[in-house]
Amino acid sequence: MDWLQVFVLSVVQGVTEFLPISSSAHLILVPELTAWPDQGLAFDVALHVGTLLAVVVYFRRDLARMCVSWIASLRGRPTDEDGRLAWWVLLATIPVGLMGLLFHDIIAIGMRSPLILAGSLIGFGLLLSYADWGKRGYRSEYQLTLKDALLIGFAQALALIPGTSRSGITITAALLLGMSREGAARFSFLLSIPVIVLAGGLEACTLVLDPRVVDWPALVSGTLLSGISAFLCIHYFLAFIKRIGMQPFVVYRVVFGLWLLWFFW
Repeated sequence: MDWLQVFVLSVVQGVTEFLPISSSAHLILVPELTAWPDQGLAFDVALHVGTLLAVVVYFRRDLARMCVSWIASLRGRPTDEDGRLAWWVLLATIPVGLMGLLFHDIIAIGMRSPLILAGSLIGFGLLLSYADWGKRGYRSEYQLTLKDALLIGFAQALALIPGTSRSGITITAALLLGMSREGAARFSFLLSIPVIVLAGGLEACTLVLDPRVVDWPALVSGTLLSGISAFLCIHYFLAFIKRIGMQPFVVYRVVFGLWLLWFFW
């Protein structure tokens, strides 16, 4: 890998992982537009580690409170709002974990066509537009119920379809349930932590059996670049949606989906 490839893939992963525009669609498109070789599984794991570090560092205070309260709840103490939120994040991760294990090969091989990418970008983008305009409420992530968390978790499983966007579909589901834009985004980002751990862990297990030589400078650089870009993305995205909303991302998704159709056909 040359350094331009490292830089582009790292920034694309870091930014699109948390924006509701589908990281998979962008990462599938990059090789189509360039003559770069496949970056390999080790680099994919490094990018996941970078985005994981970004969200953990950004929400470090929230996560510390959630962990303390969650452990206390296991010891029989009354569950406060932080402990309850921790439980909701864990329970909402179960559907996508099960679906990923059951249908990983089908999704990875059979659902990466441009038509599916374009359809997911446009269809789920329009659904995000409806949720943002027609159903948005004022509840924060601390006001979720168990039913809300499970519904958002089942919606998250749809993100296994390329082009859907994990953050996009979870924010959409949260808005449809009456959450505020910021509350929906914050819960979506917290949900990304166990999902990235599961996905990265699965890739790491495969990597252990990979006999190829590891390019450590590229891995370290990719981790740092994806982490920095993801951290900045989270920070500015939360400020952006509070003032402007989701509609610019909807327009981007629809235009991107139509362009994919034109480009491949």
